Amino acid sequence: MAQPLVKKDDDRDDEAEYSPFLGIEKGAVLQEARVFNDPQLDPRRCSQVITKLLYLLNQGETFTKVEATEVFFAVTKLFQSRDIGLRRMVYLMIKELSPSADEVIIVTSSLMKDMNSKTDMYRANAIRVLCRITDGTLLTQIERYLKQAIVDKNPVVASAALVSGIHLLQTNPEIVKRWSNEVQEAVQSRAALVQFHALGLLHQIRQNDRLAVSKLVTSLTRGTVRSPLAQCLLIRYTSQVIRESATSTQTGDRPFYDFLEGCLRHKAEMVIFEAARAITELNGMNKDESFEEILKIRKTKFGPSMPNIKA
Repeated sequence: MAQPLVKKDDDRDDEAEYSPFLGIEKGAVLQEARVFNDPQLDPRRCSQVITKLLYLLNQGETFTKVEATEVFFAVTKLFQSRDIGLRRMVYLMIKELSPSADEVIIVTSSLMKDMNSKTDMYRANAIRVLCRITDGTLLTQIERYLKQAIVDKNPVVASAALVSGIHLLQTNPEIVKRWSNEVQEAVQSRAALVQFHALGLLHQIRQNDRLAVSKLVTSLTRGTVRSPLAQCLLIRYTSQVIRESATSTQTGDRPFYDFLEGCLRHKAEMVIFEAARAITELNGMNKDESFEEILKIRKTKFGPSMPNIKA
């Protein structure tokens, strides 16, 4: 009976160091990109070529204006394919190429069509790409769709719109600030990531208004936040409000302190750790009582096997 062939150690080392992108050149890949123009598209082949192009771009390879334009126009022809995997690669490629204003107009109609598609994956990714390549003029045209997406029932679509809003806030703050009502509604979402992203965006919208931030924290510390990630954000915002408070006593901020202490009994470990960190960094807390509470929760959650710590 034939014995199976056993590879030598040298062969295994060579295999471990091998990269599928080893030795690829920009010129050769640009030649391969001509497959985007084929009448009968091969989704698998096109995806492989886009992967190589993305690799070159992320390795710092620079494309000339002519090369980038040719690749961009060729990639836009792939919208005619209904292959979902290829469509996702097309979205990535358009984002990385960062087309000019003249080129954006060409692809806008296809992205707008996808943004109103019945396929949620298309909708979410089209929102991300449009918000990445658009300018203020186009943003006002699609603002209505973005506001609807923020309160969409699908959490993937809603999160895509909220994250896009976080990025757009840096370049078009006045437009994003008009979304406050929709964002506030998204904060009440049952989807963990949607609530997390919504809370982050709402805080950024109001961060320059101390009173508005204080009201936001006051309303949310009453138990409307379900997402552990959003709860961690809320703990940080609560600590910020306490630090910025004009009073040095706990009298006016006692509900905030109670909220932080209550988070030590949360089911999620990340919330417990975040609350413990916040408590130890605040000057107004009763450190002895808080430390005893932390030890009590620690023993309950992690058992006696953990090493002892001292105050």
